[in-house]
Amino acid sequence: MPHDARTTPQALIEHFGLTPLPREGGRFRQLWAGPDRGDGRPEGTSIVALLTSAPGDRSRLHRLPADEIWHHYLGDPLTLLLLAPDGSARTPVLGPDVLGAGHQVQLTVPAGTWMGARVAEGGSWTLFGCTMAPGYTDEGYEHGDPAALARAYPQAAREIGELGRP
Repeated sequence: MPHDARTTPQALIEHFGLTPLPREGGRFRQLWAGPDRGDGRPEGTSIVALLTSAPGDRSRLHRLPADEIWHHYLGDPLTLLLLAPDGSARTPVLGPDVLGAGHQVQLTVPAGTWMGARVAEGGSWTLFGCTMAPGYTDEGYEHGDPAALARAYPQAAREIGELGRP
């Protein structure tokens, strides 16, 4: 998909003040965190994030204790890998072509689902966001072990290998 020549990954990094996202990968900035619920967790959080097609630039497999809503904002489609607690795997695509290619502009990943993402084949970058309620905390983040996940989800072993590499 063609991009406005002014909209580059570097311009987006500078505009939003994106910084590397530890463990998971990509670059991000938290744009909102709601008030504390009284248990050390915010009512909700939202981030904006950027992935590119550069080698190793991906959202590595992880899971969270609450539903997470992913939103597509700009750029190329983003392919997600979702590994559900029931043993099923699917690869939905967030992107702008909702009518022609069946992309989704918003997708809810249920709590406890292993998830990872990368720019779709042939793309160069994607600007997206994630929203959680209750909000994200580092304590709720669980990083995936690619070898264990490939054993548990053999039908998605190739994709797990691609998203699980350090």
